Amino acid sequence: MSREQSFLNVLEAAAKVQWNVSMILEAKAVEAEKVRNWVLNHVHGGSFESHEKMLSEPLDIHEQLVEVIDGLTKLQNGFCSNLKAVLISEEEESGSGDGDGFDGLFSGSFDLEDSEK
Repeated sequence: MSREQSFLNVLEAAAKVQWNVSMILEAKAVEAEKVRNWVLNHVHGGSFESHEKMLSEPLDIHEQLVEVIDGLTKLQNGFCSNLKAVLISEEEESGSGDGDGFDGLFSGSFDLEDSEK
């Protein structure tokens, strides 16, 4: 297997994992919407024994959400390091010294204004 084919396999695997992560996030969003609707309809101030309990329950839920976001951030950082490795090795192989890994594709300036004005 050539080096290019190996890199393509890495990128294809990363794309599949990203797709699976997006499907998981979509399912979590649907689940969160159901939970939100249930909480709005069933949980009231009288549902809790004390004020401390009323504050601690939402904090526990928010802590779980922060853990999910932290896990996703770590996952995305891992993807980023893998893609950087592919880009850096491609840059070294091509011998270009521009540092962007795209053979100068993004080194030019983009004119976003309408040139016919």
